[in-house]
Amino acid sequence: MPELPEVETVRRGLEPAMQGAIIIHAQVNRPDLRWPFPENIAARLTGARVEALRRRSKYILVDLSTGETLLIHLGMSGRMTVSGDPLGQFTHDHPKAEKHDHVVFDMNNGARVTFNDPRRFGAMDLRPIDQIETHPLLAKLGPEPLGNGFDETYLRDRLMGRNTPIKSALLDQRIIAGLGNIYVCEALFRAGISPKRKAGAISEARIKSLVPIIRKVLQDAIAAGGSSLRDFRQADGELGYFQHSFDVYGREDEPCRTPACTGTICRITQSGRSSYYCAQCQR
Repeated sequence: MPELPEVETVRRGLEPAMQGAIIIHAQVNRPDLRWPFPENIAARLTGARVEALRRRSKYILVDLSTGETLLIHLGMSGRMTVSGDPLGQFTHDHPKAEKHDHVVFDMNNGARVTFNDPRRFGAMDLRPIDQIETHPLLAKLGPEPLGNGFDETYLRDRLMGRNTPIKSALLDQRIIAGLGNIYVCEALFRAGISPKRKAGAISEARIKSLVPIIRKVLQDAIAAGGSSLRDFRQADGELGYFQHSFDVYGREDEPCRTPACTGTICRITQSGRSSYYCAQCQR
C-alpha cells in the first residue's frame, strides 16, 4: 500500500494540472470501490473548481469551490495519472480508456486525471470542508511526521510505558500519521534501533535522534518519487526510485551496508508485517 512519500508524490504531481482548474466533466464508471461512492458524486464534482490539494497521512484531500472536500485513498493498487497537461509537465496525450479506469476528471485546462484501481481497494468520499478532519478515516490520526506537531517531546510522551515493540508503535497511525512498513524499517536502521526493542525502553537520547531520522527518510523518499514495488506510479506514469536506496527493506540475507559491519539483513514477522533489520547494527 502506498505510504506517505508515495501519496505526497502523487499529490505534487496532480497539483499543476488540477489546482485552480475546473472539473468540466467527472465520469464515474462503477458504483463503488472499496465502499460505495457518495450519492451523485459525478454531478457534485462536475463544475467545481479545485481550490487546493492537500495530504493527510495516506489520503489526498481535494478542496472544492462547492464547499466540499474530495477524500481519495489509493488503496493497494490505485494510481492517479495525468494526461494532456497544457502546462508541459507531461508529454503523453490522453491514452485509450482501460478496464480499471474507474473515475476520470476532465479539467478545463485540457488535463485529464484518471483513477485506475485493478484491485478496487481504493476509496473516494465527499464531505463538507469544515467537517473533513472529523471524517472516520481521519479523526483519530496522530500528527504528521513532517509537521510541527511531531517532535521529540511528543514522541517521548507517546512511547512512555509502552511494552509494544518500537516497530509496531511507529506503525500505529494514532501515534504518527502516514508511516508504513517500508519507512519504519529504514528509519530504525538509520537510528540503530532494533525493531524488537520495547517502545517504552527507548532512551530519551535515542528518541531525540529518531525524530529527525524519520523526517529525513521520508524527505529522501519524496525526493526520489517514492518507492515502486508493485503497482505504484507517479502522476506522470513514471516509477518511483527510492526502492534502489533501501538499506534493509526487502534485503533478507543480503550483507549489511554499514561500513565494517559483517552482518546480514534479517527478516522477522511482527504484527503480521515483515520487519527487516541488521542484528549487529540495531540494538
